[in-house]
Amino acid sequence: MSKKYFVLMEGGNDTSQVFASKQPRGAALKAASRGETDIHLRERGTSRVHVFNGWREQVAKPANGPAWLPDKVWKANVKKLRVDHLD
Repeated sequence: MSKKYFVLMEGGNDTSQVFASKQPRGAALKAASRGETDIHLRERGTSRVHVFNGWREQVAKPANGPAWLPDKVWKANVKKLRVDHLD
């Protein structure tokens, strides 16, 4: 499986933000970790737009985390809502 590119959309238009991932969920998690909540990702080369609801929360660092990691870290979460098709 090869890498795919997903363009973040706002208000129906592409932005300059592009996320690379094998699956749309991976790209959505990257967008959510940057604070995006209403995530529309257009898959390059297709007419598919993957729509996610994203949020992030502060959680305690994992037990096996490195010493330089702060005690609280941001954890991204996404929920897939639907796939839209552009005309």
